[in-house]
Amino acid sequence: MAVFGCKAKKQLVVRKADSAVVNKPTVNPALAKITAIKSKQVLFNTFSGRAKTKLTFDGKSNDVTLNIRIQHGKKIWVSITALLGIEVARALITPDSIQVINRIQGVYIKKPFSYVYTYANREVNYLTVESLLVGNAITELLNENSKVETAASGNTTISGSLQNLVYNLLIGADFKVTRTSFANAAARQSLQVTNGQFIQADGRIIPSQISINSVVQNKSIQAELEYNRTEFNQVLEYPFSIPARFEPAN
Repeated sequence: MAVFGCKAKKQLVVRKADSAVVNKPTVNPALAKITAIKSKQVLFNTFSGRAKTKLTFDGKSNDVTLNIRIQHGKKIWVSITALLGIEVARALITPDSIQVINRIQGVYIKKPFSYVYTYANREVNYLTVESLLVGNAITELLNENSKVETAASGNTTISGSLQNLVYNLLIGADFKVTRTSFANAAARQSLQVTNGQFIQADGRIIPSQISINSVVQNKSIQAELEYNRTEFNQVLEYPFSIPARFEPAN
């Protein structure tokens, strides 16, 4: 019988959308942007870099080479060499101290970290210095109270105030920091850092050019760094000792 010789056609099932209302979590665009910037921060255990540098203290400039070594969260070691690779000074910075030996004058400085405030804002801490040397955003400035504005170009401006500090960050479309500036007008303190010519180093994106300009009342320091060698997570040494013949600096 024909009726039994034909297979019944399968009926297509029409899938209807669920009529139930699903409440999607509200996304705060500003916080989402800050989270994205944090995700692009350079993470490391150790960092070493060599940078040709124009170093200016209170208007007096010198062309030097900075050899920088960082053990994250613990110490920053810097050797300053002049012509022919002769070391003229060495520094060791920790979260609670700063030591400097000046081989030209035969003197040394051994001070608490607060000595940095001679040339920098009081809001600067040890991790701030680390961040600036590898092109990271300063963590304290990436907070939920910041004003976040994104331009059509993709650049983002983050601004706000923290205690007596007014800050402004310019972030590129790639979420890397292009410029950091903050100031305390009442204390006549300001710091501006500009990053440029980003490079890839051991799988990380960092600026090869860093310009630092710090002013505290009538004192100022400028450093124009150009990295020509960078490495991450290598085993490093941080030799530092004060020669017995050296005297404390005045």
